[in-house]
Amino acid sequence: MNKNHFDVVVLGAGGMGSATLFELARRGRRVLGLEQFDLVHKLGSSHGHTRVIRKAYYEHPNYVPLVLRAYERWYGLEQIAGRHLLTECGCLSLGLPGSEMMQGVQTAAREHRLPVEMLSAQDIRKRFPVFRFPEEYTGILEHEAGFLFVEDCVESHLKAAQKLGAKIHPLESVRAWQASGSGVEVVTDRDRYFAERLVITAGPWAGQLLAHWGKQLTVMRQTMQWYGTADDRRFRRDRFPIYLAEVPDGVFYGLPVIDANGHKIARHYGAPELSDPAAIDRKVTPEDERSIRGFLNRHLPAVNGPRRRAEVCIYTLTPDRHFILDLHPEQPQVAIAAGFSGHGFKFSSVVGEIMADLVEKGKTALPIDMFRLRRLGM
Repeated sequence: MNKNHFDVVVLGAGGMGSATLFELARRGRRVLGLEQFDLVHKLGSSHGHTRVIRKAYYEHPNYVPLVLRAYERWYGLEQIAGRHLLTECGCLSLGLPGSEMMQGVQTAAREHRLPVEMLSAQDIRKRFPVFRFPEEYTGILEHEAGFLFVEDCVESHLKAAQKLGAKIHPLESVRAWQASGSGVEVVTDRDRYFAERLVITAGPWAGQLLAHWGKQLTVMRQTMQWYGTADDRRFRRDRFPIYLAEVPDGVFYGLPVIDANGHKIARHYGAPELSDPAAIDRKVTPEDERSIRGFLNRHLPAVNGPRRRAEVCIYTLTPDRHFILDLHPEQPQVAIAAGFSGHGFKFSSVVGEIMADLVEKGKTALPIDMFRLRRLGM
């Protein structure tokens, strides 16, 4: 067979692309992955050491079956890779009763019979005394949550895919792609490739690769920051949970202290939406730190040490903040996984399975109707 002919070409080898490459290679497909940057890079959305995984999904209860399947796939990848990838840890949602996030957690837990624990402000103070929230705030503690080691997950998928025969080309940029009845053609800055099917998992660059069909996708700059604490022992994961806190300034999330970097914290959303990832400022600014320090001073005053680490990442947003998992509206030989809106990485293990199903059969048994392009008029 011609060295430039493949069953499937995958554009982008980050969280979603690496999982897709692995799943297609596991199914015996001759697959090529193209990545414009180096492998496991820090310029997109799949970096920053850890990502939260949770089951009581406030964004919509329809996510729950997919995240349950994702757990299975992560545990399976651990066995294949021989690496620890998922750490179990409680997740505490904090907010006013009746708020969108708190209602969403309860709805997902109720519909899918997930074990959660309702906490009053007094309960929160007793269980987790480092928190400072007003009396009117409540908490919902989900015990079956955790965090993923994000770079290790991507690397594990890539290495497993390569062991199964996948070809992966870093530092090779896609210039154009074209689909016809007989397949697809991809032109890069180095070569030209042909395949029966194409998968677009290009993260913040998906909008550019989708041309007209990607115009509704925007990008948002976000920062992840790590701070020293007054006493790291109080932030061990057996004493301190992952948290999601909905406060007047927005939604903030944080993780236990698991290494010398300290407490990881970030704000979810709250930044301008941009049309081009090239417009993202890659430097962490004093203003980025001020907004985080404001939250910490009010609600976690024991996180009062120096900033020890900071990274910029990119959200790729759909108008409704839900994913796109679908075949191309005009080119059914092209599958798309895009617009993960800042909460997608935990699903990447199952997204790989969905993309492989779509390119092989044009459909999947996994529930993705909510994530079809037609809802956006695309």
